[in-house]
Amino acid sequence: MDINNILITSGAIGGVGLTCGTALALAAKFLAVKEDPRVEAMDEILPGANCGGCGFAGCADYAKAVVLDGAAINLCAPGGNEVLELIAEAMGQEASAEEKRVAVVMCAGDSEKAPRKHLYNGVADCTAAAAVAGGDKLCKYGCLGYGSCARVCPSGAIEFKNGVAIVHPDLCISCSACVRACPRNLIKMVPVSKTIHVVCSSKDKGPIVKKACQVGCIGCRMCLKLAGDAFEMEGFLALRNYDIPVENELIVEKCPGKCIVKCGASEAPSPEATEPTPSEPSTEPAEATTEGQT
Repeated sequence: MDINNILITSGAIGGVGLTCGTALALAAKFLAVKEDPRVEAMDEILPGANCGGCGFAGCADYAKAVVLDGAAINLCAPGGNEVLELIAEAMGQEASAEEKRVAVVMCAGDSEKAPRKHLYNGVADCTAAAAVAGGDKLCKYGCLGYGSCARVCPSGAIEFKNGVAIVHPDLCISCSACVRACPRNLIKMVPVSKTIHVVCSSKDKGPIVKKACQVGCIGCRMCLKLAGDAFEMEGFLALRNYDIPVENELIVEKCPGKCIVKCGASEAPSPEATEPTPSEPSTEPAEATTEGQT
């Protein structure tokens, strides 16, 4: 082989590499986007959960929005008041402490209390199950139990008990990811200090509710009579008004539908008060099977 051909080829390749390298070096110098050091400092303050609860793609995007666009400084729920104070200090703003909010599943109709109308054999996902004839549960408002909420929860705060989702408040980081994942809008964010909930979302009349679930709201208005403005009606469904405390907790025992429950700050809402809470919550959803649903 001619040595000249080797030298020419090597020189050509080297020349192309040198030219490309020089071009990249010049581009990096003259076309570089300068980062505001305050953005990096703000990103270090945030918890790094990247849950999207603030409305931005992640903590980095939220840091940019706060520093460069003047976004609200109180949107990071997982960080709590500690992070809020650090952000306020960095931005030279005042911040007022806010009560932590936790997710509560407004449904207690498990596999023993809420029958299913047909057997679902498909992807174990609530959105997919809801797309098949409106879901396999007889109550068209109830928890389907296929784990869409648990799969998006970054803290493992959601477990499944007899085919219904339950959130453990002590593990919830207030990111609202489960709220966005539920196709039936059953999960609400409520102040952690509020311990009495209406765990039913059915808007049907009483006789229809009784056929579909043993722990559903029948629209009797008993809660309004005993607890006044702490509850309100939306059609045939009683709703908890969390702005007003419940003075008469007797409503928990007197509720004919057994859908009003009380739980402590570290307990998951459940109509079964005697049922023990496991120390390690399970996030296993109901399985899609033709052999029956649990």
